[in-house]
Amino acid sequence: MKTQLIHSFEDVISLDNLLLAWQEFIKGKRKRKDVQEFQFSLMDNIFSLHSDLTYFIYKHGKYTAFNISDPKPRNIHKATVRDRLLHHAIYRILYPFFDKTFIADSFSCRKNKGTHKALNRFRSFAYKISQNNTKTCWVLKCDIKKFFASIHHKVLLEILTEYIPDKNILWLLNEVVSSFETKLNIGLPLGNLTSQLLVNIYMNEFDQFVKHKLKAKYYIRYADDFVVLSQDKVCLENQILLIQKFLTESLKLNLHPNKVFIKTLFSGVDFLGWVHFYDHRILRTTTKKRMIKRIRENQTKETLNSYLGLLRWGNTEKLKSELYQF
Repeated sequence: MKTQLIHSFEDVISLDNLLLAWQEFIKGKRKRKDVQEFQFSLMDNIFSLHSDLTYFIYKHGKYTAFNISDPKPRNIHKATVRDRLLHHAIYRILYPFFDKTFIADSFSCRKNKGTHKALNRFRSFAYKISQNNTKTCWVLKCDIKKFFASIHHKVLLEILTEYIPDKNILWLLNEVVSSFETKLNIGLPLGNLTSQLLVNIYMNEFDQFVKHKLKAKYYIRYADDFVVLSQDKVCLENQILLIQKFLTESLKLNLHPNKVFIKTLFSGVDFLGWVHFYDHRILRTTTKKRMIKRIRENQTKETLNSYLGLLRWGNTEKLKSELYQF
């Protein structure tokens, strides 16, 4: 049996937890109109939410949809302030528990992890496998097709049931999960704080499979992007079918057919916005072009400094000198 969450439904919906969740939620959002409207009658709104949850009459509201380019077009769905407050309250209780169940080399949407830690881990693995650049290091790189839009509600709730004994928490999670779908009972919204945690819980099943069934020692995942490094190309080739089989049968997900490849570090491996080689990494060409375009459109010191902060994670001296010319 898997480790069980000891917190209760009452812990999640308590007034104390809702108030703490509000303090976390409001950071950086105080000037937004919908937040100000909610805050105007804050305690009445929190008591109302608490009451609806206590009597199990809470219903998740509708979403506001809008598009962003980050860098590729994404459809974001924004919940009401009331619902986002609840998302934070759920996250406050569930994240610390589930984070302990995740593998060390899952880096997306986790405290003290992130892109930079994943990049450094990749470099560390590459040094070990290549034995300081004296052996060939092969990298299997994969991407999951339409990740958030393909999460099956039934599979997700079955996974959650294995960890959460409190049926009232499961009722609440079902309310949140079923509030959005891209197809019947499929899909999570990009934009929910809970979605970030739920997809990690979902993909933790895959992480455990790769680590314990495939015995892949050098594996890194960031959201739906993952790599496996090895000296053995044939082993990586054989793992592709096993990976696809598990994703399809257990999680109802599919690998993106155009984003599965095996390459050597000598030829360069594109991972998390950088192209990695044995002894250095350079910025992906599309990322570089997008960055230069944005700096030209918004020539401020803050914009330049933000990109210079990004560039310190790779070999970019030539590019930095170009940016200083703007």
